[in-house]
Order: sequence, then structure tokens, then C-alpha cells
Amino acid sequence: MMDLKPYQQRVIDDLCAFLAKLESSRRIDRAFHELWSERGVTAMERYKNNVAGVPHVCAKVPTAGGKTYIAVNALKPIFEAFRRHNPKRPTFVVWLVPSLTILDQTVGALSDKDHPYRKRLNALFRNKVEIYEKKDLLQGAGFSLDTVREQLSIVVMSFDSLRAKNKEDRKIFQDNGYLASFLNDDDEASMDFLLPQHDASSLINVIRRMKPVVVVDESHNAETKLSVDMLNDLNPHFIFDLTATPKNNSNIISFVDAMQLKKYNMVKLPVIVANRKDKNEVIEAALILRRQLESIAIEEETKGGKKIRPIVLFQAQPKTADDNTTFEKIKQTLIDLKIPEEQIKIKTANVNELKAIDLMADDCQVRFIITINALKEGWDCPNAYILAALGDKSSAVDVEQILGRILRMPHVRKHGNDLLNMSYVFTASNRFAETLDNVVKALNRSGFSDRDYRSLNMDDAASRNDLQLPGQGQKPDDLFSREHAAAHTSNKAHDAENDTEIDIAKVAATLKQAELQGDLCTDQAISTNVNTFVDSITAQASAENHAYEEAAKGTETDSLPFELETKMNKHRLKDLFREDALSLKLPQFFIKVETGGFFNEDEEFQLVERDHLLKEFKLSNLDATINFAGVDSEMYKVDLEQIGEEEYAPKPFKIDKKNRQRFNGIILSQSRDMQILSLTNRLFDLIGNLYPIDDNDAKRYLARIIEEMDEEQIRDCLDRDVAYVKKIRQKIDSLANVHAKKQFHDLLDVEKISTRPYYSLPDSIAPSANAPAIPRSLYVTEASIGNFERHIINEIADLENILWWHRNLSKGKGFRINGFINHYADFILRTKSGRIIILETKGDDRDNSDSEFKLELGKLWESKIGGAYKYMMVFETNPIPGAENLSDALKKLSQL
Repeated sequence: MMDLKPYQQRVIDDLCAFLAKLESSRRIDRAFHELWSERGVTAMERYKNNVAGVPHVCAKVPTAGGKTYIAVNALKPIFEAFRRHNPKRPTFVVWLVPSLTILDQTVGALSDKDHPYRKRLNALFRNKVEIYEKKDLLQGAGFSLDTVREQLSIVVMSFDSLRAKNKEDRKIFQDNGYLASFLNDDDEASMDFLLPQHDASSLINVIRRMKPVVVVDESHNAETKLSVDMLNDLNPHFIFDLTATPKNNSNIISFVDAMQLKKYNMVKLPVIVANRKDKNEVIEAALILRRQLESIAIEEETKGGKKIRPIVLFQAQPKTADDNTTFEKIKQTLIDLKIPEEQIKIKTANVNELKAIDLMADDCQVRFIITINALKEGWDCPNAYILAALGDKSSAVDVEQILGRILRMPHVRKHGNDLLNMSYVFTASNRFAETLDNVVKALNRSGFSDRDYRSLNMDDAASRNDLQLPGQGQKPDDLFSREHAAAHTSNKAHDAENDTEIDIAKVAATLKQAELQGDLCTDQAISTNVNTFVDSITAQASAENHAYEEAAKGTETDSLPFELETKMNKHRLKDLFREDALSLKLPQFFIKVETGGFFNEDEEFQLVERDHLLKEFKLSNLDATINFAGVDSEMYKVDLEQIGEEEYAPKPFKIDKKNRQRFNGIILSQSRDMQILSLTNRLFDLIGNLYPIDDNDAKRYLARIIEEMDEEQIRDCLDRDVAYVKKIRQKIDSLANVHAKKQFHDLLDVEKISTRPYYSLPDSIAPSANAPAIPRSLYVTEASIGNFERHIINEIADLENILWWHRNLSKGKGFRINGFINHYADFILRTKSGRIIILETKGDDRDNSDSEFKLELGKLWESKIGGAYKYMMVFETNPIPGAENLSDALKKLSQL
């Protein structure tokens, strides 16, 4: 099964984080704000409530980033979150796409049981998956109330199928006898969801009954007013947009940086852009470079590489919309240059010679495609490497619609030769500066930026010796600046020449004695000018690719993309302390793990994670006694009363009281054994991820808890299942903590766990809120602090021996003492004598139930490191044994 790339998994993690915040806050706008503020992005635009009460969020994923596969993997966590509150809700998805071409591709991929997308769906939903088109639903083909209750149902539809101008003529709004089974749905006591002007049996009302999750592919095409009406018509309970170019009304919860796609070999970047004197030289350069690329590919294939047949896209510019003579002339030019006709295809709005051709098939002969913008949507061919623009010299070349078609990397792997890891654009325009702007627009359209292309001035490559490579005084993006382009091209002596015709004789002369048959050219007499051009562009392209790859390697999967830089609450290290701070590596606990080798020494050390300590943890035989007498009744008062008509209250978490009573009644009417089984499954769905605890082990433990309940308690548990689950989760966590602590001590005793210098302080931080200015802070501004924290750090900052202090960040962003728990202490202190103190504060306003665990772990950490490191826990009042009160702590700190 195809694994998610790390950046794709990050999108799913971001979605899960949003869902968790949505579930806890019960306000869409608050969940969105908290998601970003915790990452230090404090200037993110407010949540746009496009469809009232419906979470509507977006993932920005560049072209070739795998948006469809991300969407496939997103469905499971979305439905899991919603079914915790309404366990019988149908798993129904409306998947909207912008064109019929993409619709066919999506239906094909999701329906094909051998396709990675369908395999993933089957794995996530236990092989209970059905894919529909609108016509299937209109005919009731395999679509009924019973089927949708038992499976994941996905209907793939185009935007246009829902937003035709005359709504009354659309079949989905008409009464439909094929859908009569949905009229007998006893689960729906209320008909409030119906569009009153349409029959209850109409497809639109059946879809509304399902309260679907809506996936919007390339959502920038769905921003018109009618599209908002369209979304409302569907009665969605969640909308997930995936697009390379989010629009102004998008609520972006996840960004994928283009560098990540390069890092994981998804795209051929950077794009190398070069200008030629005329169309003839564009054709010459395209043919020669394509030949070189295929020769390289053939050589790589003999060494075990994958088969690649590089393709050139010739972008024509006809005089009129229906001028087919332009395409035929280009085709004839190529034929006259001895290129076999079967290698050349035309794809325009009116001519489609690519129909039924698999361009990735090993026996496919196509190497040249002539088009305008007909390939702009839903067409991808990873073998397409070169875009050769043959427009008039007096025009800026418009590549916005087509550039994305040459960006996908064949076979999603890095190839041995750099030239196979990039894409190329050749133009012949006297308005090259504008052409470069169009290249940037095209990259933006595909989710990339002006970082992702390199423009090379190669017009006089044969005679120039001043070509500069990166590192020779120019930034990569300035190898051919827009200003240089404008000045250079405006002085062309032949601007006024007629450039509308391709000079076949000239091209043939340049390629004289060439025999372009298939993929090989035996000619060695190519003109010096063109040959030097290709040699120069390949040399510079290799250097550019190397620099780009190095930059991509330096990006982390969890780093925020560059477009968020201006929205972040970012603060740098103070210059006074910078060298000292960056030289530190704070020790953390590491565990020795076997790597699976043949020898005992085949081991490595990894950061200790709690999962390492719970591998042998089994719940089934542990204490299952829980006192539910104090269960929190207020929890469901919020669910049942307050989650109502407020416009930011998420509909998916609004509990349907009548349905709940009905389902509870069904369970209570069952035999005792079936009651235990049904309630076990409900609590298991609610409890969430218990990894690494085995699912069956968890279910057996839940069943033991329920077996001890009498009839009245089972009834109460059904009514207040979320509150019961909270108690059960607390019990499981406490048992897991005891086990993890014992394992940690045991492994520490036999030296399987040890400490190593590891954590480095970042050059800058991005807290969600700022602390007031207090002397000796490590960063220009530190993260926010509470009242007691402020009091204690003010006192500490006044001590003469303190060099600097830092408010440690939490939730995965700061330093943690890692062991049987993850302990993110409040402060890191540095004394002038070189000591590091990790300081935890305990104000009276905080829940300090975990203090003993933190103190024990902190002291263990200190004892194993010793020397220059110390751990302290300071209470506002009533310190526990081993901790300090403020006055005693200050006395000790002043002597360190």
C-alpha cells in the first residue's frame, strides 16, 4: 500500500489538530484561531464563515503534491470525530471536481480496486466502499438507505452539474421514484433539512439527508456566489478544500511548501527558462535537448533506472481560434525534419489525437505534442519535460495555463542525472520580461513561487563568456533579471521582422545531416551556436538543480512555509547571548533499540518516547474499577442545549436528541450480552486513539468495565457516554503512566536508557502571545507568562549571577525532559558560571495533579547528567516533598 509522504502526513496531522480543537472548543472560529496562534502565526486572517455552522477549511497543496491521496486519507479522521457524537450518522461524501476530465480520472482511480487510492480507502473503511457518479444516484443503482448505512459512499460530481443557470431544469431537484427507500428513514424524525420547494424524494434532498462531508478539488474554481448557494444546497456538515491556489475566502489550515515536493521527488524543479532569437532556434533547442535527455534516460535505464521518454510540448499561437493550419504547419515542420509522424500529436479544443493514448506506456511512441492551452486542466504527463513556446516575438508568452503540465516527476524518484530532475521552457519573445512574469503567474497558479524557476540569458551563448553561475555575485533569481530582459530585448534590430512563419530550410540547415529517427540523432555537425546554447544551458541547469536540492534538503516537514513569515509573531535571539545559546545542546534521554541486523552491535539510539515504554502494556488484566458517581453532567448540557443556532457552532457536533434516544432504546431492548457488546463499541469509538495499546485489548477492558454496571448504570452511560469515556480515559492513562514509569526505571537501571546532548535552542521563536519586557531575556521578546511565573522570573532576573532566562515553549516546540511523560518545564536559566537550570513553576491557579511525576522525572534527569545541569520545581504555596518554595529557591539559585 502506498505510504503518505511526510508532508502529506503533516496535512492530515494539521486536519486532526483542527478537528480536536473544534471538538473541544465547539466554535469553528475559535478552533481556527487556536490552531494558528499555537504555531506563532498570530496575524492569520479571521475565519470566514462561508457556510454558517459548517467547518469549511482548506489545504494548500502545490500541483503534483498528491491532493487526491491526501483527501482519501482525510476522510477517516473527519468521520471518526463526528461519529463520536452521532454514532449512526452515514459516512457519505460528495466529491466535487472542476471538470469532466478530472471527474473521469477521479472516478477511475477511486473505483479501481488495484489503484493505490482505492486500496487505501478499503483499508481505512474495511472494504466497505462504493463510488458513484450522479447518474448512478439518479437511477438508484446500488444506492439505497440500507447501503449507505453500511458503507462509505462517495459520489463524484462536477461543479457544473450543480450550478447550471436554470436550477429548475436540473434532474437532481426533481422527484425520483428510484430513491423511495430514503422516504422510509425512521431515523429522521425531523424534516427540517428538506429544501421545501423540492420533493422529498429528489436527489438533492436525499443528499441533504445524508449531511455529507464535501471534498472540493481545486476549490478556487468554486468561489462564485452560485457556488456558495450550491454548497448550502448540499447541507454539508464539513467542507474540505484542496487547491494549489487558495482564494480570499479560504480558511487554510495547512500549507505544503514547494520545497517539500522537490525534497520527495514529486516535481521537476526548478523550471529553467531561456529565451532564443526566433522560433526556429526554439525548435532547434527543443529537439536537441530532448534528444540529449532521452539519451541520458536510455543510459540510466541500462543501469537499472526507470524508463523515461522525454516529451516536448510545442505551444502554438494561431491567428484565430479556429486556425488549425498553424498546428499542421508545425507538425509538417517536424515531419520534414525526419521525425516519424507517429511521434507527433496535436491536442487542441477541436483536435484530440491523444485520445485513448497512454503516454506513460512503454510502447508509446509520442515525443512531441502540439497544443495551445488544451492541456491546461486534468492532463498530466510526467514524461513532458520541455515547453517550447512558438508565439509571435512581439507578444509576451502566456504559459499560465500550461506550465503545470510539465512539472510532475516521472516515477516519483530522483534520477541519476540532474538534467532529468528539472523542466525547461524555451521562448522567443522580445517581451521576455513580461514572459518571466507569466512564468511566475503560472507557478503561482500551480502553488509554487518565483523561488522555483531560473531564467538564463542565452541569446548570445555562442559568443558570450560572461555567463554567471550561482555564487558568482548574483542571486539565482537574478541570472536574467526583468530589467535586464527588458533592456536587452528592446534593442533587437529585427523586432519588426515578420516572425509569423517557421523557416523550415533554416532549421534544416542548422540540423543538417541530422537523422532524427526515434530517439537517436547521429549528426555531429550541429551549428556551434545552437550546440553552445544547449551545452551552456545544461551546465547551468545542473548547477541550479544542485543549489535548489540543497535548499530543499534544509527544509523540515513541520516547518511553516515562507508565505506565513509575515504573519508570524517571530522573535530572534538577542545578539548579546546568541553565540552562547546556539552553542548549547541540552541533554535528553535516549533508548537503545535493535535495528534488526544479524549482530548484537546492530543497535542505534533514539529519543525516548512514551510509546517505547508501553510496548508490553496490556489493559485486559488490570484494575477496571472506576467510580462514576462524580461523572460530569455539565458536559452534555453543553452538547444538548448550547450547540444550537449560533452561526459558529459546528453542526457535526450537534447531538440529535431524538435519534440518540431512539438508538439508546434499541440497545436497551437487546439481551444483556448484546448490550455489553453495543456499548463497548460505542465507548471504543468515543475514546479515540489509544496507540500503542491494541484495539482488541482496549475493547476487552471496556467490556470488563461495562460488565460491572447494572441496568440503571448502563442506561446512564448511554445518556452520558462522553462523560463516562472521560473517566475511563483518565483511568487508562493512570495505569499506562504507572507501567511507563516502571519500564523507564528498569531500562535506566540496565543502561538501555541514557542521556545524550541533543536539543538546540532555535535562532528565533514564534510564540502565540508575548511576555512583558523583563531584563535578561534570551530572546528579544519571550512567550507569554502567568502571574506567578511573572513574579518569579522578575525575582530571578534581579539575581546578579543570572546571565539569561528563556520561557520554554510547550506542545512540541520547546525543550522537553522526555521519559515516562513529556515534561516541558516553564523556564531555562543560564548562570554566569555556565550552569543550566530547568525550572518548573506551580502556581495555585493551576492543576498540579501531575507534579509528582514531573518532579521525579526532572530529578532523574539531573542525577544522570549532574555537573552543569540542575532541575528545580517551585511552588507558590505548599510545595510537595523535593520541591521548593520561592524564597528557598531564590537563595539556592543565587549561589549557582
